[in-house]
Amino acid sequence: MREIVLDTETTGLDPKSGDRLVEIGCVELDNHLPTGRTYHQYVNPERDMPDEAFRVHGLSEAFLAKYPVFADIAEPFLEFIGDAHLVIHNASFDLGFINAELKRLGRAPVEPRRAIDTVQVARGKYPGAQASLDALCRRFEIDLSVRTKHGALLDAELLADVYLELVGGRQPGFELASQQRQSNNKKSDRNTKPARPPRPHAPSQAESAAHQALIEKITDPIWRA
Repeated sequence: MREIVLDTETTGLDPKSGDRLVEIGCVELDNHLPTGRTYHQYVNPERDMPDEAFRVHGLSEAFLAKYPVFADIAEPFLEFIGDAHLVIHNASFDLGFINAELKRLGRAPVEPRRAIDTVQVARGKYPGAQASLDALCRRFEIDLSVRTKHGALLDAELLADVYLELVGGRQPGFELASQQRQSNNKKSDRNTKPARPPRPHAPSQAESAAHQALIEKITDPIWRA
């Protein structure tokens, strides 16, 4: 089962008001395990960078000017995600920006039904608890020390860890392994118990006499040959 954990950075909050994508980060999972394959791309938004957005991700207009526009990276991006399920934190936000960029190019949108929204997953699993990425990282004791600013690939990697905790896939087979260890421990306990003293099995005099009488009735037994 192939899944893509995806995150974006933007110039603002609303693509309908002219905000654009500036960064895309993706992490590939196969059967809930990271494959090591990633996709990361800075994008020239073809506009200025508002101060509020710059304070979030630290990507300036001058820095992004040397990178390709979305039209030039749309094909490799779509090839990377393929038809996989998309794991996204607050999926409507990121897909809103991706689909706004695709619409500008006259291309079909990414279907929202492909998305697994980890905000909704977390709220279903922990009702009433904070569901931000930072809060979930703290809940699962995922190291946030490297995260001084938001970054699409870094946040996708953190989200992959969070998602695998939410679905119980970070240690696949852990329950089975735990059961096996418990079984082995029980066997070990049995093996370390002191042995019982041997019980006597010598026949009584009556049993020996009966056995001898039975043997005397046998004609030409082979042990007398």
